[in-house]
Amino acid sequence: MLELIFLLPILTGLAALFTPPNLGRGMLLAAALFHLQLTAMAWLGDLPVYTKDFFSVEPVGLLVLLVTSFIFLCISVYAICYVRETEMPNESVFHGCMLLFLGTMSMVSLADHPIVLWIAIEATTLVSAPLIFLHRSREALEATWKYIIICSVGIAMALLGCFFITLSIDITKIDVPLTFTSLNLVATQLDPVWLKAGFIFIVIGFGTKMGLAPMHTWLPDAHSEAPSPASALLSGALLNCAFLGIYKAHTLMYLAGLGAFSSNLLIGFGLTSMLVAGIFMVKQPDYKRMLAYSSIENMGVIAFGVGIGGVAVYGAILHMIHHSLIKSSLFLSAGNILLGFNTKLVERIGNLAKFLPKSFVSFFAGFVGISGLPPFGLFISELFILLGAIQSGHPFFAAVFVFCLLLVMAGAAQIVTDMSFSENVEEVHGVEKYLRVFPPYILLLTSIILTVWMPTGLYTTILNTIKIIGGTIHG
Repeated sequence: MLELIFLLPILTGLAALFTPPNLGRGMLLAAALFHLQLTAMAWLGDLPVYTKDFFSVEPVGLLVLLVTSFIFLCISVYAICYVRETEMPNESVFHGCMLLFLGTMSMVSLADHPIVLWIAIEATTLVSAPLIFLHRSREALEATWKYIIICSVGIAMALLGCFFITLSIDITKIDVPLTFTSLNLVATQLDPVWLKAGFIFIVIGFGTKMGLAPMHTWLPDAHSEAPSPASALLSGALLNCAFLGIYKAHTLMYLAGLGAFSSNLLIGFGLTSMLVAGIFMVKQPDYKRMLAYSSIENMGVIAFGVGIGGVAVYGAILHMIHHSLIKSSLFLSAGNILLGFNTKLVERIGNLAKFLPKSFVSFFAGFVGISGLPPFGLFISELFILLGAIQSGHPFFAAVFVFCLLLVMAGAAQIVTDMSFSENVEEVHGVEKYLRVFPPYILLLTSIILTVWMPTGLYTTILNTIKIIGGTIHG
């Protein structure tokens, strides 16, 4: 049954909390493999749904689920080697929470009921918080509390937004289940005032979890302090889940004839996020925080693309997929650098190309990809979004969009080149292990492959995702 996709990792995660580390590593990898297999079966329509009032298989949810499952498998392979080489106070907690994290994110991907979606997103906060605090430093404690408090306040606002959406239903005239699928069918009969109020709270609430500025303040600390496998999952998968909640609400607004209202909000939050991230990335002293601000910028790109509409929506969905692949690779490469140099400070790292050549290649290639340069997919996605902004008559927004992209690329370029080619002032520890080097390359290679060739099923799913809100690939 479809529900096994989230029940399997949740039950395995609970068991892993009480198992020895060696067994926990095997459970982590086995669960990742089974999860990907179940996801593939869901894509083929081979899994029946037993709780149709709460869960369903939708194109946008399938995309998020597939990306999450694939990168989790790569991260699991990396984590098996990573945990052996780093000081992990409680490895069982790491294994258990990683699996619980996968389970709750899978639940988000399949949720069709607004309140179930909210519960699942809130659950991702609770199960991922111990991952941020694993190293138990003062900085990790501060990052964990910021993550819990800020995200919980945001999620509380999202819950209020979900309540407002339910208030838009006139129960004397409308009798449908409280699911996004059913509400979309009667969207024009819903109260527009309550829908607008609900979307405002949802975009602020879920936007907090997505990392949109100015609600982003938890993200740099959390992604910087978490172990690298957890950072890769936070950035590559969790942010997509929060975006999913906003996307479903925006779809309902569009079908209700309120698309212009929600689009303007998304454009504003998107450009603000890009600009704020670009400013903070310049001269950023911590390379993991630099990657975190890059995630904020890319979430802004996605929000901006969805808000613009047309071909830009296609670009936004492409951007979501390729950002997850490339950013996960970057955080795993950053973990290799941290193990080699034992510091997150840019000024204490140099000559990366000489001392850690394999990690240098994946890290530098990841920088090229995340900067929107070919042959990686973000080049195509950003091109579609820019084209959409111009075609829809928003030349000013298009100019701001390009300026923010250049600002972010300039800030990241200075940091990456300094780390790669400047004089090394620190001793390098350890060697590059195959299991730690291999996964980042697989993630980058996947992005390149999807840039030049996309499977028909994936392409069709993207088209089915965007057509409901007027998205297209035609000029």
